[in-house]
Amino acid sequence: MIREKVRGTVSGWVALLSILATVVIGLVVLVLGATVEEPLLAVPAFFTIVAAFLLLAGLFTVQPNDAKVLTLFGKYSGSVKSDGFHWANPLLRKRRISLRIRNFESAQIKVNDQEGNPIEIAAVVVWRVVETAEACFEVDDYEHYVKVQSEAAVRNLATHYPYDAYVEGHKSLRGNTAEIAEQLKGEVQDRLSKAGVEVLETRINHLAYAPEIASAMLQRQQAGAIIAARQRIVEGAVGMVEMALELLSKRDIVTLDNERKAAMVSNLLVVLCGDRNTQPVINTGTIYQ
Repeated sequence: MIREKVRGTVSGWVALLSILATVVIGLVVLVLGATVEEPLLAVPAFFTIVAAFLLLAGLFTVQPNDAKVLTLFGKYSGSVKSDGFHWANPLLRKRRISLRIRNFESAQIKVNDQEGNPIEIAAVVVWRVVETAEACFEVDDYEHYVKVQSEAAVRNLATHYPYDAYVEGHKSLRGNTAEIAEQLKGEVQDRLSKAGVEVLETRINHLAYAPEIASAMLQRQQAGAIIAARQRIVEGAVGMVEMALELLSKRDIVTLDNERKAAMVSNLLVVLCGDRNTQPVINTGTIYQ
């Protein structure tokens, strides 16, 4: 694996002034050679001027949060990360690499969750390049590599969890978004580390059932919500009935035998648990007639 090494350079301003001074000196010598009709002075002066102009190709700039990867005849020579005006060997090939933070939003992927239900999922990955040599030489196109591996990680993660957890304590894509996002970050980082990329954040920005089962799963969710609400209602009603019987007995308002208690419990539960308004009935007899 090729590891990054920081290369030192000459200040571009110093190199530019030196080159310009060399050109001026060469021109002066060239003019003097022509004046005194001395060709031996003109030839080296001419080549000095040509060499000075060739050295100008070694000047380059590095923007903030950018880097230049230098190669010489196919061999990695180093990376320049410090911003400013630089000069290096004109024969070096200089490739720009951005070190800025970038966002990648995956396409909506259709995949089956852990329970086999088709879902649509998409994620946002925040990343940046930290190892310029690996980004250039370990993968063919690091931006395309980030895209493909991020989508593969999202697809793999979606198959390990259900969309909704119907058992208490189980994780789900919809119910544990923070934990799922953290796990996704770790998986994406493992895949992209060989490309010199650091993952800063991942989050799921789209999660839904596939259209062909969306209506059926909505009914399932509604049924689950109704069952949960009914359970709370029954628990509350039983508590109220228990409290009513306890107060009647404690205050000695009326003495009820087991049969009358059962009738009272039945009536109270109907009133408290019914989803419609109860109709009042006037009882002109007794429970026994």
